[in-house]
Amino acid sequence: QVQLVESGGGLVQAGGSLRLSCAASGRTISSYTMGWFRQAPGKERDFVAAISWSGSSTNYADSVKGRFTISRDNAKNTVYLQMNSLKPEDTAVYYCAAVRRSYTMVRAEYDYWGQGTQVTVSS
Repeated sequence: QVQLVESGGGLVQAGGSLRLSCAASGRTISSYTMGWFRQAPGKERDFVAAISWSGSSTNYADSVKGRFTISRDNAKNTVYLQMNSLKPEDTAVYYCAAVRRSYTMVRAEYDYWGQGTQVTVSS
């Protein structure tokens, strides 16, 4: 079992930045693809970014390309999401997720999820 705990969310003005962290426990995540997803009120949980187990591959939703950066520190069992130039439409609960070995951006293929952290961007 992998337990995931997100942190770093909060309230920020448009144009600002936040850095989300996802701390894993229970198992080392060095062999897991890690992803970030987000869910706005009344909407589905959507893919934001993913990073392969080695960190050599990353993918982003078109809506965040050039503004968000996913990274990982396997020694710390932690994944990060640096969010710059935030927009009000980025407001959502952000979730960290993990899947062993398979590199995917498909929500249903992730096995482990955190509880989420709220990000609110004011205009």
